[in-house]
Amino acid sequence: MSHAAVESRSYFPARELKAGARILKRLPDDVEERPYTLFKVKPLGPIIGAEIEGVDLGGELTPEVKAELHRAFLEWKVLFFRNQSLTSGQQLQFARQWGELEKHPFLPRGSSEEVTRFEKNANMTGNENVWHTDVTWRLEPALGSVLRLSEVPPLGGDTLWADMAAAYDNLPEEVKRQLDGLTAVHDFTSAFSRFLSPEQLKAKQEEFPAAEHPVVRTHPETGRKTLFVNAAFTVRIAGLEAEESEKLLAYLFRQAHIPEYQVRFHWEPNSVAFWDNRATQHYAVSDYFPNRRVAERISIAGDRPY
Repeated sequence: MSHAAVESRSYFPARELKAGARILKRLPDDVEERPYTLFKVKPLGPIIGAEIEGVDLGGELTPEVKAELHRAFLEWKVLFFRNQSLTSGQQLQFARQWGELEKHPFLPRGSSEEVTRFEKNANMTGNENVWHTDVTWRLEPALGSVLRLSEVPPLGGDTLWADMAAAYDNLPEEVKRQLDGLTAVHDFTSAFSRFLSPEQLKAKQEEFPAAEHPVVRTHPETGRKTLFVNAAFTVRIAGLEAEESEKLLAYLFRQAHIPEYQVRFHWEPNSVAFWDNRATQHYAVSDYFPNRRVAERISIAGDRPY
């Protein structure tokens, strides 16, 4: 595709506002609905988010339970578990069943290098209240994450997730055609540079150079097309002039804000969320200060988007 051809595109429908019914598919077109037989699934919305009842995450999962949980993970995109009195070690053991774990180079660590610990209060307020997909600045962004809250505020502190396959499904067909083949640049600098000295920043930029990913990725397990740009880490569309790139990204970022694509989870002590980072964005609501909110997150290494 020539640079001139990219520049000449018009990315926006005549009317961005869309009222009425939306396309809300939970499953790929070639997948049939099947019951879950080894635990109870309580949907929190029609397409994304379900509470799982009857599974002890601190125990040994049988291959059958693990396989059915993985199917639920793919179909619901974020799973919630309540009343899970886990140690960090047990949380690590659960996450490892889905693959190799990754270490976050910028966030505070917990009991081991693979555990990220968030202790939020009036002196350390939350910065995660922007729609984002984790670590898309990596060449191989995380497959998913397991987040456990040990302390919750009396009010507030919810987390929202958005289904980015639904966001893609509902783009106008002309926009889908125009996004085909485009890539975007993802960079950690704007999010984390304020925590680093100039020397540290330079070293980290050499260790984690900006990554280029497709604007629309194909989920490696479900095959669904998923909008894969986010406001925290996506800095520009490759091959576009700066103004056109900014306009396009602003339009695409807004798709995560549509309530029909979202689920909102209210935390209780010892609640756990396990989400598919390849298919979702999330937003941690920072409305609980000066109260405390303590969480530990473990992320599972992923693959390169295509």
